[in-house]
Amino acid sequence: MRKFLQRLFTGPIIRLANKYSSRPDQQRVHDALTALFNKIQKEPGKRGQLIDFDHSDKLIIFSDQHKGSRNYSDDFVLSEKNYLAALSYYNAQNYLFCSLGDSEELWKNTLLGVIRNNKATFEQEKLFLKRNAFIKIFGNHDLYWDNDPLAGFTLEKVYGQKIKIYEGVILRIPIKDQLLSIFMTHGHQGDLQSDGNWFSKWFVSNVWGPLQAYLRINPNTPAYDNQLKSAHNAIMYDWTAKQSGLALITGHTHQPVFNSLTHLERTYIRLEAAKKKGDQAEIQKINAELAAGKISGDTSPRLDYSKNTYFNTGCCCFNDGDITGIELEGGKIKLVKWKSNPESGPARIVLEETELVHLLDT
Repeated sequence: MRKFLQRLFTGPIIRLANKYSSRPDQQRVHDALTALFNKIQKEPGKRGQLIDFDHSDKLIIFSDQHKGSRNYSDDFVLSEKNYLAALSYYNAQNYLFCSLGDSEELWKNTLLGVIRNNKATFEQEKLFLKRNAFIKIFGNHDLYWDNDPLAGFTLEKVYGQKIKIYEGVILRIPIKDQLLSIFMTHGHQGDLQSDGNWFSKWFVSNVWGPLQAYLRINPNTPAYDNQLKSAHNAIMYDWTAKQSGLALITGHTHQPVFNSLTHLERTYIRLEAAKKKGDQAEIQKINAELAAGKISGDTSPRLDYSKNTYFNTGCCCFNDGDITGIELEGGKIKLVKWKSNPESGPARIVLEETELVHLLDT
């Protein structure tokens, strides 16, 4: 019966989840981002960190792990192996690690259940904290870390030492004779379905969570409902386009974005370029990538995103077990994927990369 219901309801449920999971209001989003950015600059250490970052520093940003309680509504289960391998790699390479919100899924699970069933991941994260190389940002699904009076005590028990939770971080990076600011926050601010909405939390906890557990459905598909750009990502880009000397990195939408275009959009752009050149080998390679990811959509993406100012990490809970993140290293910014290979195990794949100098105003 469950398999029959899965076949019957998986498609419609994923479409409904993607349609109603986000209700961003542009003015609310823009106002929230501006207020937080200014707050961090004026009073660093309260709502966020202000960090001087140079070309010798290295940073990995993951978001939206949604660690659960190991039941059938736990979206993180399939991705845990790749996540642990990635953290082991980045710790060995002395990267700074920023967990950019929704690390713990506290809408569908009890805090105790999440802590008890994710000891291995907390131990790996603890290694960064011991090097003073761990930044933890809260999102809407783990807002507990920011608003519960016992949160600090709980975090100390989990990580073995006190840890500060922030809403955002600003990296200040000197490039040539200019200063580039990279603003990092989860990205739920101004989203009417996520930002302080008690009904959304109740619905996920009491309706969607049990239904997902019974049907065993993970709605986090790599193709993200075949959309080229979510409304929320477009609003985020619109905010960054109005700024000067600033780039924005968020999570929240579970949709990887690089240089203001989704990875899907950039793949189609590569395909169109290969077609113009008549490069059949490249055309076949890209079509194979699209088919492997079961990605479809409009092959004529909007190209009016002229500023390379908005990036999104994607998530660490795709239903194929892959995870995506953003790296900063050696004067470059990269969109990376960690994917399991049946023979060799988890592997790091660079999907996109560019020099940080290209993020500056031209």
